[in-house]
Amino acid sequence: MKTKILTDRAEMEAVIAKCPYCLVGLTDDRGEPYVVPMNFAYADGVVYLHSGPGGSKVRFATERPRVCLTFCEGHDLVWMHAQMACSYSMKARSVMCRGSVAFVEDLAEKRRALDLMMKHYTDTPCGYSDPAVRHVLIWQVKVEEMTGKSFGLLPSEL
Repeated sequence: MKTKILTDRAEMEAVIAKCPYCLVGLTDDRGEPYVVPMNFAYADGVVYLHSGPGGSKVRFATERPRVCLTFCEGHDLVWMHAQMACSYSMKARSVMCRGSVAFVEDLAEKRRALDLMMKHYTDTPCGYSDPAVRHVLIWQVKVEEMTGKSFGLLPSEL
């Protein structure tokens, strides 16, 4: 099985659009990796995340705002020779984005980010109370670097 580097930004954005969540890589107080799944929205080169106003991940992002976001879609088991273990692979595509977290304070911008997140998951129109918007923490990560790969490809698929 082969791996192909994705170079087309539109193709990488299509992978992001298919994902129900992303993995957010932060750095904890000991300098160790801390990875947490989070719901998200992506628009115009920016990933939006949301959380409560406190907790470990918020503190880590505040103190060390550099993050790595990972998106992965597809997870089909494939093989070239059913009796050869080393010929098995997962057919999937992944995208990694790097950037720094900034927290959105403006209520109108928070609502816009929440609208983008809801649109990622449903076509049902949603509203938000003012207290809920004030309480939610919106994370904004401007993508500085985006890389992608397609895994588990047959040689004919390259």
